[in-house]
Amino acid sequence: MPGDSNLVLKTHPLQAESPPIVLASRSAARRALLESAGLLVTCRAAEVDEHAIRQHCRAQEMDASQTALELARAKARATRADPGAVVIGADQMLSCAGEWFDKPENLSVARCHLRTLRGKAHMLHTAVVMMRDGRETWRHVACPVLHMRAFSDSFLDRYLAIEGDAILSCVGCYRLEGPGIHLFSRIEGDHAAILGLPLLPLLDALRADNIIMR
Repeated sequence: MPGDSNLVLKTHPLQAESPPIVLASRSAARRALLESAGLLVTCRAAEVDEHAIRQHCRAQEMDASQTALELARAKARATRADPGAVVIGADQMLSCAGEWFDKPENLSVARCHLRTLRGKAHMLHTAVVMMRDGRETWRHVACPVLHMRAFSDSFLDRYLAIEGDAILSCVGCYRLEGPGIHLFSRIEGDHAAILGLPLLPLLDALRADNIIMR
């Protein structure tokens, strides 16, 4: 769009000159994943009431994967974009033994979440939706499983002191690309999906639509 300082007017060698790709998120991790794959993206945060969407999904007896899809879909729909642009919406839900976990409000809540998850396996439901001109063209949900080790309280104290408010934007109170890796004994599934975006399926979808080279 005119005046958008985030829009770089050049063509990447693996990407078609048009349409532009818009990521409906300000997530640094999601942007880094796309840019590390050589894609040129514009990031715009979507203003949606995530709490209300989750409540509605609960009332409709949707599971965590369906709820993550609804959140990703709402973000893509709410994001302004030029006609023909590809809009990518993504979101994550965390479930453990049937319980859903939201992003922590503060470090005290983060501590409680981590104590609850400690020594257990939990699942991340990572959804991505692709839209053009308000029409959904593709969707996908990845469900990696993470096994959190039985760490000590002294480790937890040190971890929270090191990470601080950085983990308040993370649904599981961890950044796997940072010190959060020390929380785990084993991880099953797509590493990129844990970071917030199932990258390989998304790249396949972009190729299928001739947005990047086949």
